[in-house]
Amino acid sequence: MKIGIDILGGDFAPDANVAGAILAKSLLPGEVTLVLFGDREQTLACLSKFGGNPSDFEIVHAPDIITMHDHPTRAIPNKPNSSIAVGFEYLAKQEINVFASTGNTGAMLVGAIYKINTIPGIIRPCITSVLPTIGGGNSILLDVGSNADCKADVLYQFGVLGALYAKNVYGIENPKVGLLNIGEEETKGNLLTLATYKLLKESDDINFIGNVEGRDIFTGYADVIVCDGFTGNVVLKEAEGIYSLMKKRGIKDEYFDRFNYENYGGTPILGVKGNVIIGHGISNDKAVKSMILHSYEVAKSGLATKVNEAFN
Repeated sequence: MKIGIDILGGDFAPDANVAGAILAKSLLPGEVTLVLFGDREQTLACLSKFGGNPSDFEIVHAPDIITMHDHPTRAIPNKPNSSIAVGFEYLAKQEINVFASTGNTGAMLVGAIYKINTIPGIIRPCITSVLPTIGGGNSILLDVGSNADCKADVLYQFGVLGALYAKNVYGIENPKVGLLNIGEEETKGNLLTLATYKLLKESDDINFIGNVEGRDIFTGYADVIVCDGFTGNVVLKEAEGIYSLMKKRGIKDEYFDRFNYENYGGTPILGVKGNVIIGHGISNDKAVKSMILHSYEVAKSGLATKVNEAFN
């Protein structure tokens, strides 16, 4: 297996990405190759700086950087030698099994859709977030930002995609799927959630358990929680904000420590033909390590292939 990593993306690139790759390499099976996309000389210098052995990695020279300020739809065609553009070329040619980056999220979404292509039948690909539950497990929330406005059929597909992710990557055999709403009753909500509830309830493809209220997000009531990207992003940023406030106030708690983004690293784009992982822009070496390890789990599960099979 080959895991591609964008060395130039993120706020602390290239140091955090190279250091994270070195940490991940020691934890991955020997047959896994990490392919580093970035400026060759800069990458070699970072490997030397952090005690990495260049022979442990494959380095692909891609010296241009897509910054957080580049326009997502123009960045890849305007910078064909960038680490993100070259990484997608390798993924499209199946020269790597998965491509991960902590860089420009918009460019990663555009690259995934137009370089790798959306799986036939998928209306809109989406991104997820893993939220820790009080019982020690996790809930998968989707979408968390890539689709601010959705229709009912899009949210229905999010439920199917989330269930496939939970089953194939997290090993939950029959994941419970809930719809985020303002009440648990079937008649509660706005026009979107009312229409989505009907579709999910009538589906034989998922284990739909009904509406999930905000207070139940972290209880483990549902394994997969469906919402539009606007709502999901608000939930995610609020969770991150609570964790940051607790750290600033010196509050140490075993459960809330699991909100630390370093533990999760990245999340896949669901609904595209290849395995693409997006990491947090502020990722340090530990977060990059976690992103790479999750990339391995996603690629090993054959997630993109199984989603394609489910929709076709």
